Amino acid sequence: MENEPPTKNYEILVHSVRANRVQVPFMGRTKANTKRAEHRRLEAVTQNKAVPGPSNAALYEKAQSLVEQCDYELAAKFLKRILEKDQTHVDAKELFGVVLLELGDLETAEQVFSDLVSSCPSRGVVASAHLHLAQLSEGPRIALEHYQKAVDILHEEINRKPSTEGTLSIDDGQQRQTIAKALVAMTEIWLTDLCMEPEAEQSCESLLNAAIQLDPENADVLQSMASVRMSQQRTDDAKALVERSWAIWKDLAVGDASIPPVPLRLSLTRLFLELLMYKEALTVLTGVIETDDQEVEAWYLEGWCFMLMAEEAKVQNKEVEGLSWRELAKDARDCLETCVNLFDNQNHPDTEMLKHAKELMQQLTDMGITPSRVDAEGDGDDWEDVEDSEEDEDVEMDD
Repeated sequence: MENEPPTKNYEILVHSVRANRVQVPFMGRTKANTKRAEHRRLEAVTQNKAVPGPSNAALYEKAQSLVEQCDYELAAKFLKRILEKDQTHVDAKELFGVVLLELGDLETAEQVFSDLVSSCPSRGVVASAHLHLAQLSEGPRIALEHYQKAVDILHEEINRKPSTEGTLSIDDGQQRQTIAKALVAMTEIWLTDLCMEPEAEQSCESLLNAAIQLDPENADVLQSMASVRMSQQRTDDAKALVERSWAIWKDLAVGDASIPPVPLRLSLTRLFLELLMYKEALTVLTGVIETDDQEVEAWYLEGWCFMLMAEEAKVQNKEVEGLSWRELAKDARDCLETCVNLFDNQNHPDTEMLKHAKELMQQLTDMGITPSRVDAEGDGDDWEDVEDSEEDEDVEMDD
């Protein structure tokens, strides 16, 4: 991954001073008046001198700060000012490409990264540009080419450095992680877009073995290998890999920077569900929802997990994790209701997920499971009936 930019706040002060022009009646030019006029002319010239603008370094630092604050539009303005003065400012051009991606201007971003690939002297920046172009590529083969070029450049960068036996610099470690992630991305292409190609399985094996050698404690790599093992019907191997992946971070404190991002944890949850590891799946999902209770997919997966547990409990006529099938089904219904509500509020793009969530809700309705809020309303009516009956008894006693 690329190094985090340093954060500094600064102000850009641009002073514009206009000379004051004093109108005086004409009374003839005296010696004293001539000196005062000359003084005013000198003062005006001094005040009207162009104030130097902020340096490119200051502009770039401000742009970095704005990117960290997710103010991409303003960051783009600062970066444009740099590039108007210096088209060869590599760091500004790369960051400008990233900002364009965030703003949704994919076409211009692709042009920026393509220009970096063809003209940039920094091999590290070229590798980063190839990684971005891989993600922007429409064709899977073209994406694979960009990923491979980035991997080759990063390998060259690592091999060029003098080796220090038994130690690994922070920079080397980050480059290895970047290579491993690129190899995982290439694996995903072979597992999806190119899955029907005859060399797909062998390509996945080669890529993931290379990734594990580079970064053996990378949770993303281990989960990708587990996905391959699942496709090969090697469930025991897959289970060992997901357990190994989870063990890397499961005991870390909440908020620890080493905990994988939410998408990777959700991917792990899906693997747990495929392997019928429901307790582990719920544990991971609880952590995700604690981090972000607006995460639609987390509520969907939790509802699905409870549904699978309910079905197992009902078929086997036993409790699962101390809960009856009806209690589990009730939890499933509540999670799915939350999922659908969040989906509508956020205009979430994954319509297939919404469709499946509604299918599961219909199954629960057919099983006689209603949302808790409906039950709560019913409970309220019961309490009102009790209160009414008590009032009637009081009236009768008064009589």
